[in-house]
Amino acid sequence: MKQLSPAQIVLMKKAGEITKNALLYAETLVKPGVTTNSLDNLISEYIINHGGKPCFKGYNGFPKSTCISVNEVVVHGIPSQRKLKEGDIVSIDIGVEYKGFHGDAARTFPVGKISEEKQKLIDVTKQSFFEGIKFLKAGEKLGKVSSAIQKYAESFGYGVVREMTGHGIGEKLHLNPSVPNYGKESDGPIVQANTCLAIEPMINMGTRRIFILEDGWTTITQDLLPSAHYENTVLILDDRIEILTL
Repeated sequence: MKQLSPAQIVLMKKAGEITKNALLYAETLVKPGVTTNSLDNLISEYIINHGGKPCFKGYNGFPKSTCISVNEVVVHGIPSQRKLKEGDIVSIDIGVEYKGFHGDAARTFPVGKISEEKQKLIDVTKQSFFEGIKFLKAGEKLGKVSSAIQKYAESFGYGVVREMTGHGIGEKLHLNPSVPNYGKESDGPIVQANTCLAIEPMINMGTRRIFILEDGWTTITQDLLPSAHYENTVLILDDRIEILTL
């Protein structure tokens, strides 16, 4: 875990603020008939106009500024001419670089009126994040966070994705340690103060098993049931935590 200086923490907070506001803006754009490409373009424009840089664009070859994942797509959906339909759910994952530091956050939004089952999946995925961060504290094992997320999500019969994890974040978008959404309380490193983590439960309505399509990015559930994603960048201090993207 790379510890941040006070000046670097200020830059992380600004990156987090732009990320948060870009997601709030994205939520206003989600409606039936809109293409995922147009969402990507508008969100990218918003980030740039507010002093940030969309850091997913070109990251390991990713072709767009945001990851937009509809229904059975778990993560890393590539924006396209696909139109959102009434009853869909759509996960929007945004990364922002600000003066060399990064914010990363995701939300799953309903498109128009959705089923109770899909709404419950969104709500449980979000709450699993908050169940996890109850245990996020300097000096404690990171596995306590992972274990709490898994226990909460699985108590509803949902599948917890294992192949994709949260991560450290700071001067790079992805840093050690990885932050799984499952595991034992005794797993993982000791959490250090003045570090940031991107914690991001990815929860499936059915099986936890996933499949990556031929484009090398788009990750779907094997049973084609919906998936939801909820992520925030979190700063750990000596005596408390701060969610930078909320």
